[in-house]
Amino acid sequence: MKALVYHGPNDKAWEEKEKPKILQPADAIVKIYKTTICGTDLHIMKGDVPSVTNGRTLGHEGVGIIDEVGASVSNFKKGDHVLISCITSCGKCEYCKKGMYSHCENGGWILGNTIDGTQAEYVRIPYADNSLYRIPAGADEEALVMLSDILPTGYECGVLNGQVKPGDTVAIVGAGPVGLAALLTVQFFTPAEIIMVDLDDNRLAVAKTFGATQTINSSNSNAAGEIMRLTGNKGVDAAIEAVGIPATFELCEKIIAPGGRIANVGVHGKDVPLHLETLWSQNITITTRLVDTVTTPMLLKIVQSGKLKPKQLVTHHFKLWDIIAAYDTFKHADREKALKVIMTNE
Repeated sequence: MKALVYHGPNDKAWEEKEKPKILQPADAIVKIYKTTICGTDLHIMKGDVPSVTNGRTLGHEGVGIIDEVGASVSNFKKGDHVLISCITSCGKCEYCKKGMYSHCENGGWILGNTIDGTQAEYVRIPYADNSLYRIPAGADEEALVMLSDILPTGYECGVLNGQVKPGDTVAIVGAGPVGLAALLTVQFFTPAEIIMVDLDDNRLAVAKTFGATQTINSSNSNAAGEIMRLTGNKGVDAAIEAVGIPATFELCEKIIAPGGRIANVGVHGKDVPLHLETLWSQNITITTRLVDTVTTPMLLKIVQSGKLKPKQLVTHHFKLWDIIAAYDTFKHADREKALKVIMTNE
């Protein structure tokens, strides 16, 4: 089979690789139908994730068809259409029993990280009964790719950790796919204001159509000053950081109101200053989280109802074998006006 293989920072190749085999009774082999590229994959390509080593197949999102199941898999059979969770869960360890699947002692975020991932023709999924979701007949499988990672990530790490309540003023820093996923799902809680901050006018225009009440381009304005002006110099109740660089986290520190919550979503590869000299007396909460995907079943129901439309995040389509071009498009999202790219294995 063919797979997208990481060979070190800024070095990847679409190359021949051995088709995965069942290694444990709880495994399933899934033939990939559609997959995508995540901002985390770009962080990997920069060398920000040292656990990813030479020879690893990248990718942790996708939908596909069961090709083979291990002897102990009971929820799925060959031919079933499935959604692949970015998080692998054994369902039995201490962390899984707490609903903290991201820290599963036998899984967590391993796909495209410490085991081969989904940017390939086939992928092995450990603990398949807990790590796959059956796709209902007639569902839009392309839209459901957004449920592998970005929708639960934006919702759990951003909205839920940000403890957003009706009437809140919320700032989302970063209008990439995860920031936009947070924007779509924060509206479950009817905040009074949603302020979107980014460097890209196209993404800010998209955010406006998705429900942002205010947008700020931080490349040509003092974003912190503008947000303080918009909030009567009070700041925001919840600041969701969805980029993963020091400047954006520091912006959240500058705009948070007393008693507010900073919810970090971004993948950080560098030290970030924590300004306790100004924040120590402000009664704020700072949260971090790796997505647990505990909300995936609920989000799947809302997507199926038509009340949440994640397909609007998809802007570009490629064949799976053209994944190098897809990476180039996603890497230069501002130039290409790209949000999520979909690769189809046909």
